[in-house]
Formats: sequence, C-alpha cells, structure tokens
Amino acid sequence: MRGVVQRVSEASVFVGGARVAAIGRGLLVLVGVGRGDTQADVDLVADKIVNLRVFPDEKGQMNQSLGEVGGELLVVSQFTLLGDCRKGRRPRYADAAPPEEAPVDGPPAPHRSAGAGGRVSGTDAGSTRERRSRHPPPR
Repeated sequence: MRGVVQRVSEASVFVGGARVAAIGRGLLVLVGVGRGDTQADVDLVADKIVNLRVFPDEKGQMNQSLGEVGGELLVVSQFTLLGDCRKGRRPRYADAAPPEEAPVDGPPAPHRSAGAGGRVSGTDAGSTRERRSRHPPPR
C-alpha cells in the first residue's frame, strides 16, 4: 500500500464535470492498494493518517491531528502510485491490486478515520479522473 497525504483547506473530486466528493479543511489522501494488502494494512494506515500531527495548534506548532481540529478526510483510489518505472519507459502496474481484490468496500469507517466532529468522503476516482485541491494558506 502506498499513499500520499496532502493537507488542504478544501478538496473536490470531479468525474465528467460533476463533483462526486468534496471536503473542507482536512486531508486529501491518494491511496494505491497493492496485491496482498489486507484489511489489517488498511486499518494501520488509516489510524496512522488520522493521527498525524500536521495541523497547527494555538502556538503555530504542528501539534494537532485531524480529529483534534474537526477536519475532514477525502480518500481517493490511485493505482498509479504503484507504477514501477525502473525498466523501460512504460510504467508497469503488476503490483497494483485489481479493484475486485481491494480489502475495503469504500471509504474508511468514520469511527477509525476523522474522529469526533470529522467527516469522511471517499471515491474510486483513480488516475483517469480530475482532482482539484487547494493548500491551506501559509501561517
């Protein structure tokens, strides 16, 4: 499993011009699920992500987690994160799990994701769909 976590002031996923998911302040997570990844792997990564202390506290220190700030979580399936470009010029995706082998059916459950007051959104937008996000303003 491979992921990219981005702190955002807002993020949306558009498919065919229609918005299919959106969040306010929180984390946008692109996740590539690999062959052999299990539900235990998903649980471990989800717990790690929602407890990352990447939001500033009242002193400006990166000391608060997603749940502590009441942030939202947008999880986007992104198999291209598992592309292997070591040989040749065409990425190889043999290590990416096909959709039917994904260990979860949809976004993480709210009890193990955004925490109290948070909201979870998820999509299987993958690499062929448009993503738009904005970083939070510098502090």
